[in-house]
Amino acid sequence: MNNDDQEQIRTLIERWAAAVHQRDLDGVLVDHTDDIVMYDVPPPYEGVRGIDAYREAWPPFFEWQAQGASFEIESLDVTAGEDVAYAHALLRCGTAKEFAEQPDLRLRLTLGLRKEQGRWRVAHEHHSYPHD
Repeated sequence: MNNDDQEQIRTLIERWAAAVHQRDLDGVLVDHTDDIVMYDVPPPYEGVRGIDAYREAWPPFFEWQAQGASFEIESLDVTAGEDVAYAHALLRCGTAKEFAEQPDLRLRLTLGLRKEQGRWRVAHEHHSYPHD
């Protein structure tokens, strides 16, 4: 396991989360592959496939987030091989009202990454909330 790769990936994910929080679409997209697959909380159930569909998925989230929702990494673990890696995280993603009602609410995030031409890029992204 290469610690330098782990740090590069950690920085990439932290930069992505900051871009999401700032509603910076270019920053959200920059480190993703053209064939990105994202399984998100809202439909479509078969997931979002390709960078164009991924781009189109973000504006509704940004509108919701503009109402005062947070998007902050609480914990992040990265495992990196030579040219593939995965990461999982818990994020505080919600409004003050949602956290008042469910203080332990956390968004679960799993990422699959590929190293392409010496650069780590996200090829798979999965967001979920526990369902009770």
